[in-house]
Amino acid sequence: MEKPWKCADCGKRYKYPSELEAHRRSHSGERPFTCSQCGKGFTQLSSLQTHQRVHTWERLFTCSQCGKGFTQSSSLQRHQRVHTGERPFTCSQCGKGFTQSSSLQTHQRVHTGERPFTCSQCGKGFTRLSSLQTHQRVHTGERPFTCSQCGVGFTRLSSLQTHQRVHTGERPFTCSQCEKRFSLSSQLLRHQQVHE
Repeated sequence: MEKPWKCADCGKRYKYPSELEAHRRSHSGERPFTCSQCGKGFTQLSSLQTHQRVHTWERLFTCSQCGKGFTQSSSLQRHQRVHTGERPFTCSQCGKGFTQSSSLQTHQRVHTGERPFTCSQCGKGFTRLSSLQTHQRVHTGERPFTCSQCGVGFTRLSSLQTHQRVHTGERPFTCSQCEKRFSLSSQLLRHQQVHE
């Protein structure tokens, strides 16, 4: 079937105007459908309805290999590639393979330089919507990830996880030359200059 409805921002085409309208929200960041349980917003009503299964623990599709449950059959199919190693979506520029077409599309922005998600405050561009949303916390001051030990807040989950090593004493980065251990990869890199 023909796809006459084209996105002015990225050129992606759709069969129906309603599909294009829902897609445009990915560029604007608008999420009019909100979960009453957790406040998470969605661009489409169907996405909200699927999300709500997370709260009811409704997992209709189960992986026969590991028993993991999914709310959608498409999610199960994508997950099964973890077990098969299948990467059916390949970048024509560099040959890198991906388990999802959306991951390939995002990756291709590395080659094209396209940054379709732009911060309305400072104009900085991003290849992913999630990166823009994380960046916007710089302007809002929001720090949703809080350390349960000391109460310090972070804009990213990964920053909180790194910080928690202060409390746990975990040092996952080991020098191959002298076996000295570090809590941050940057500390290891600095240390390795000693051996040069």
